[in-house]
Amino acid sequence: MPVNDNQKLVPKKAIVSVSDKTGIVEFARGLVNNGVEIYSTGGTKKVIANAGIEVRSISELTNFPEIMGGRVKTLHPMVHGGILADMNNQDHIREMTENGISPIDMVVVNLYPFEETLKKGGNHSDLIENIDIGGPTMVRASAKNYTFTAIVTNPSDYSPLLNELSRGGIDFLTRQQLAAKAFLHTAEYDTVISKYFTDFLAESDSSEIILRYGENPHQEARLIQSGNLPFEKIFHKLHGKALSYNNIIDIDASAALIKEFQDYPKAVCSIVKHTNPCGVGLGENNIVAFERAFKTDKVSPFGGIISVNQEIDAEFAEKIHSMFMEVIIAPSYTSEALDVLTKKRDRRLLTIDYDLLESASKDLMKSVYGGVLVQTRDDLMVPEDALQVVTKRKPTEDEMQALMLNWKVCKHVKSNAIVYGDKYGTLGIGAGQMSRVDSSRIAVAKAKTMELKLTDSVVASDAFFPFADGLLQAVEAGATAVIQPGGSVRDEEVIKAANDHDVAMVFTGNRHFKH
Repeated sequence: MPVNDNQKLVPKKAIVSVSDKTGIVEFARGLVNNGVEIYSTGGTKKVIANAGIEVRSISELTNFPEIMGGRVKTLHPMVHGGILADMNNQDHIREMTENGISPIDMVVVNLYPFEETLKKGGNHSDLIENIDIGGPTMVRASAKNYTFTAIVTNPSDYSPLLNELSRGGIDFLTRQQLAAKAFLHTAEYDTVISKYFTDFLAESDSSEIILRYGENPHQEARLIQSGNLPFEKIFHKLHGKALSYNNIIDIDASAALIKEFQDYPKAVCSIVKHTNPCGVGLGENNIVAFERAFKTDKVSPFGGIISVNQEIDAEFAEKIHSMFMEVIIAPSYTSEALDVLTKKRDRRLLTIDYDLLESASKDLMKSVYGGVLVQTRDDLMVPEDALQVVTKRKPTEDEMQALMLNWKVCKHVKSNAIVYGDKYGTLGIGAGQMSRVDSSRIAVAKAKTMELKLTDSVVASDAFFPFADGLLQAVEAGATAVIQPGGSVRDEEVIKAANDHDVAMVFTGNRHFKH
């Protein structure tokens, strides 16, 4: 039957297949109540059927099963012939009759959540599987044939369309407007995918990235990526300015520190500035872990890096949003968290793949005049059962937990390194001093400034105490247990001082210098 521009469309058969299922049950019920026969796929069909609404499988329309894990289900002449047929064209009508194709006069489709998967830090394989093929094809086909097929891509149109159906059908102008929205929907979808692939190929093909400058503006810098696991594959930037030389060094330091706690079943948070930990905290969730890390030093983190080992949600995002942090690192972010954190244009948001980090290069290189120094990463961590208790008193269970935690942190502090803390995290950190006693003084002073008590704390030292004065300083500060490598010619003197003050002390047998 010929159709003119003023004729309303009264749909009799609809395909409904949506990723965003907002309002779909109510819309499907309204369609059925208006005499529309619904065909659907996979998850959408299940949702509609579970609501007690009559729905048929696409396979009944095509007489062919969904195959290849759902990749092929609507790409079929019985679908696209019904969608694309020009009902004013007698040849089309004849071919439909010959092939048993019936008109499909409504298509309700929105597309696989590629952008949402990207925002949540999905890996490349996840993103590939979220590239919709059949959906955009149906959308474009329906939009092209808007005269005879209404295309619906946005849940906000469901209610107005049901109102039109109750008044006798869908207006021609409405169908044109729906087609315009549909083409915009697929255009935006393809733009996001295209940009992702452009960025992905740039990352994959470029082994060398020119940075704005080095540690200082007058220094040139570049990142030379190596092997099958380049930096930009381990750390994926979701938002913010390009990474600087200093950012990359701090990111590497922060990742190495969090990696020490990869077996911890709850939340871990580290705050790093100039490669040194400002604080590390453990807790039930990100907020608790962050608060325990941040209390160690509430001044230095300004412009630093926050790293966590768990997904960042909206609540934690709101907690840290007001802080000026150069970089935030997490395994993933909820879409709500990204809505909060991306409000600051320049803040860098990174995801980290800890499994890839484990497999990445173990070598550290540093150029010197006339050569290059190469060493393996300091991946050693002496297990608790290998520690040597050298004092009369053994550490309590709480002290031992605190010793192991703060020993892991101490390993990542510039030498000379002293770390005070408890079993929940750090309390005072002294880094990079020529004298170990000075590092201890700084750690104690920082704790005092932050109004943190070191009573019943433990202390970790990256290398042995050469004299008893360092240990006595820790005792005076309130420490009750000490962890250090041992190996000094004056070990007996240090052990005696510990025994005299009823302090438990363990030797690791291994130092962790960090220059």
